Amino acid sequence: MAVAMKMSMTVRTKLPGGREEQQSVRRKEEGPRTVMRKTEGRRRRVVWGRKEMLKGKTKEKTRTMTRRRKRRMKGNSSDSRSDSDEEEESMSEGEMARLMEEVEEKKKLIANIRNKPWRMKRRLTHLKEAQQFVDKFEGALGKGKGRKWYAYKVMMTKKWIKFQRDFENFKTACIPWERKIKEVESHFGSSVASYFIFLRWMYGMNLVLFGFTFGLVVIPEVLMGLPYGSIPRKTVPRAEQATAQDYSVLMDFNGYCKYSVLFYGYYNDQRTIGFLQFRLPLSYLMVGIGTFGYSLMVVIRTMAKNADVGGGDGEDGEFTFAWKMFTSWDYLIGNAETADNKYASITTSFKESIVDEQENQKDENIHLRRFLRVLANFLITCSLGGSGYLIYFVVKRSQEFATRNDLSWYEKNELEIIMSLLGLVCPPLFETIAELEDYHPRIALKWQLGRIFALFLGNLYTFLFALFDEVNTKLEEEQAIKNASQLAMNEYYSNYSRLVNETGATPPPMDPADVIRGPCWETAVGIEFVKLTVSDIQVTYLTILIGDFARAVIVRFLNYCWCWDLEAGFPSYAEFDISGNVLGLVFNQGMIWMGAFYAPGLVGINVLRLLSSMYYQCWAVMATNVPHERVFKASKSNNFYMGLLLLILFLSLLPVVYTIMTLPPSFDCGPFSGKPKMFDVIMETIEMDLPAFMGTLFSYAANPGLIIPAVLLMVLAIYYLNSVSKAYQHSNIELKKKMQMAREEEKNRRNNTDSTNQVMKDLEDLLPNRSLIPPTPPSETLVPEAKPTKSKPRSAGKGINLQKDVALASPNPNARGPVNRPPGPRGPGGTADPGRGHRRGPPLS
Repeated sequence: MAVAMKMSMTVRTKLPGGREEQQSVRRKEEGPRTVMRKTEGRRRRVVWGRKEMLKGKTKEKTRTMTRRRKRRMKGNSSDSRSDSDEEEESMSEGEMARLMEEVEEKKKLIANIRNKPWRMKRRLTHLKEAQQFVDKFEGALGKGKGRKWYAYKVMMTKKWIKFQRDFENFKTACIPWERKIKEVESHFGSSVASYFIFLRWMYGMNLVLFGFTFGLVVIPEVLMGLPYGSIPRKTVPRAEQATAQDYSVLMDFNGYCKYSVLFYGYYNDQRTIGFLQFRLPLSYLMVGIGTFGYSLMVVIRTMAKNADVGGGDGEDGEFTFAWKMFTSWDYLIGNAETADNKYASITTSFKESIVDEQENQKDENIHLRRFLRVLANFLITCSLGGSGYLIYFVVKRSQEFATRNDLSWYEKNELEIIMSLLGLVCPPLFETIAELEDYHPRIALKWQLGRIFALFLGNLYTFLFALFDEVNTKLEEEQAIKNASQLAMNEYYSNYSRLVNETGATPPPMDPADVIRGPCWETAVGIEFVKLTVSDIQVTYLTILIGDFARAVIVRFLNYCWCWDLEAGFPSYAEFDISGNVLGLVFNQGMIWMGAFYAPGLVGINVLRLLSSMYYQCWAVMATNVPHERVFKASKSNNFYMGLLLLILFLSLLPVVYTIMTLPPSFDCGPFSGKPKMFDVIMETIEMDLPAFMGTLFSYAANPGLIIPAVLLMVLAIYYLNSVSKAYQHSNIELKKKMQMAREEEKNRRNNTDSTNQVMKDLEDLLPNRSLIPPTPPSETLVPEAKPTKSKPRSAGKGINLQKDVALASPNPNARGPVNRPPGPRGPGGTADPGRGHRRGPPLS
């Protein structure tokens, strides 16, 4: 009510007379809430009006400022120059130098922020502050135009760095199958992913080889060469035309496949073809040689690159547990089961390291161990010899089958089936025999890989030796067929002349399908390599489908109704066989290198095989396999695969070089027909296309008197480089020893320093004036007034340093501590002086 009366009195003074009384009466009747509500609404209207006025003034002010700014920009360019001059003058040379030093320090901090022993939060804070400081003041290190130029350079440098970073990300995104390999790596570890990385690398190399072969051999022959059916080598014989399109014939790569661009015999021996005068025979030979040259260069370059990356691993006998503790974990694992297996593997490796020392100290029957190892090697050697003899026998038997027409499917493909089965059966047999040796698992793995390598290599070279025996047989047949074909052509011409009764009449050309053909041993060798490659693909894919997928289906769906646990016991899920798949891939590539010279289309088949293997095996790994019980971390220096590949490359080069330099080509097929040796194409090109002095130069270069010294010089250079490399290795070992000794000396010095400091501390406590170290500041303890205190024996007042041990001399009474307060009158009971050691006990009262 008091509020209502007050409001009514206020209104009564402002309103005129007649209305005043009526409103006052009404307001008296109104309650206090109604009056307050009306007053609040009036106040809000007033505030809103003031805001509108301010908005209008602000808009007008903004418009005025905009007009002034436009006038300045249009008419007064000199003002901006004077402002910049003022800014330049506002910063002195000392400030510029100081600013430059600070910017450089911030840049160093940004570069070395990772090496700082700080927490991540502190690192991020300092990094953000340093980057903001550099962005703000880096452009102010120049003057005038120099400043603008410097700011422009800094801006362009940052944009270039950003472009490089984005381009690197783009290149990473363009790497084929990167996400698929990362997914496999997260589930199975980097050891399984290393196989797929190697497979991708092989695909890239074969894609380049396919580009060489397809672009320089196949395309020129198809576009500029003679069409199919024009000459006998490009025509199916009449006796084979009835079955040339049968599926069984095509699967054996006979019929139309045999007389196509897939094989050596299809290519013509014309020196130049087409309007471009393309030299096809020379291109064929150079592509065959360049395939090996490019592969050798790529393999060696990759090995050198991996060797540069793979340095820095610790020695096996030094800091064993430290290396295993801090470097064993594979941080790319993203699957829980794989992580559990890796954890168990690390635990097992620790146990193995402890057990190794115990095994070395065990007393065992060394004679029994040696006998078992000799027996195991004897059995494995017998297995290798038996597999080689079996392949040689099957090749000889296939030569007998070549003269028969009533062959079954197994007899036609007996060689490929036997070689594939040997590759499947022998490795598990070797692993079983190796149990007798009782080697360490790492050593056993190396022996296993070496024996499988010897098996594949022996089978391959046994196949080659048997194949070249067949080639020699065909060369003998070829000479007889060549003589017979010449007699047939002479008889054809003579019969036509007798029929027409004109001696000089030109007979019509014989149908290419009716011409007598030679065996064309190059095409026969190419067909064997293609069949071997295709059968290897089929066996590999069927093994994955039956051995892994069907096994996984049985374990998955029959585990609930079986007598034992199929997942934990037999047969369980399959693990990915890294060593077997890698060796299979390496030897398949060896067959491609050897067979590509006789079958140019083999490289294209291999590209399709690698492309399908990437998707098929990735699916099989993710769907049917489980992680290894011991997940091995792949090394950065992954040169083991490359070393095997380099050895296979060298061994694959030997048969091709032997063919080019020794064996005569077929007389009626291929680009080298009609020449004594294949390399005569090079000599013909030198004589006919190059100047005379070039031919003389090449003849001198081919002189054995120059080749032998050059080879000796290369041997000496290799020996010198090998000696230098060993010297560098020895010096590295010595430097490591010196570094280790320096670390040990540093540790000893620190330990001795600590002990020496402790001795010095004991001596300082015994000395009277403590002169060996600077005096410590006394504790500031002020006593306002003296109070009697009780003290125990051997105790002192505040501020007095007690000596626990017996001193050799009495304290120096003249030794005074530093003055830390103004002088004043002494009280009756002064404070204890820290420099005076003779005052003991409580102060006198």
